[in-house]
Amino acid sequence: MPLPRAVPFEFPDDIDPAWIPGQPELSAMFNGASLTMPYLEPFLIRTMREAIQRLDDPAILEEGRAFNTQEQFHYQAHRRFNEIIKAKGYPELAEVEDAMKASYQRLSRRSLQVRMAYTAGFESMTLGVTKWLIGHRVALFAGADARVVSFVLWHMVEETEHKCVAYDVYQALFGSSPRAWWYRMIGVAHGSIDVIRWSMRGYKVILRKNGLWRNLRSRLRLARELARASVHIIPFLLRAMLPGHSPRRERDPQWVLDWMSGYADAPEGFVPLVDTRDPSMPVPFAGTAIRAGVPA
Repeated sequence: MPLPRAVPFEFPDDIDPAWIPGQPELSAMFNGASLTMPYLEPFLIRTMREAIQRLDDPAILEEGRAFNTQEQFHYQAHRRFNEIIKAKGYPELAEVEDAMKASYQRLSRRSLQVRMAYTAGFESMTLGVTKWLIGHRVALFAGADARVVSFVLWHMVEETEHKCVAYDVYQALFGSSPRAWWYRMIGVAHGSIDVIRWSMRGYKVILRKNGLWRNLRSRLRLARELARASVHIIPFLLRAMLPGHSPRRERDPQWVLDWMSGYADAPEGFVPLVDTRDPSMPVPFAGTAIRAGVPA
């Protein structure tokens, strides 16, 4: 059962939009992805709310409500972070946000099956993203701003925790017939590619503003990071498209399980900040947490 956690992450004005030292392209990629969340996740919430109203299984209803609460906390945190990024010299991102808002309004007029397939499809992609970010956290985030890294990893932990909810709701509503599988398979591609497309529009704006978009070395670094991400994400998407596939077959990273276990024993109001200077970046519990500020 997903456990909503209203973690009080703070994003003060001193956060640098290039919050991964020496890696402006990677920072821009994550900032572009963050930009999508206050538009994507409310769409997921509305779709899930409509879907579970048609079900009478108490367990699935409870899972769906917990899913929505987690997603609500996620997009609210992303919105606060995005406002800082825009205020740091990227007001042009508001145009991308306006386009996303209109796009999700159009998508909201599609059938519930299309929207739930999109929801379950996007949630399939997040499993690959989690494997990438958690499994390669040191290579990706060593020395980065602990406040942003910890916020990103918290989001990935909870995406893993509710990995089965959208799938379960889709199956409960539409079954596992060839037609239902076809919609779900299309949803995997639709949900994943759509969010990637909007993320790319966001980071393109950032890199243009930084004068890096037409820089050959910068574009090569960007291509390298995109290739590394694809290696981890694409296998999850391909498996999710198979008939009969269930996200329950995907193994949760041990770091994620340790994070959830550690947070369960943390004091109220605790902000789990990862020590990005530690060579293994352990979960921020059991005496390893940085409770305030950024590592010096």
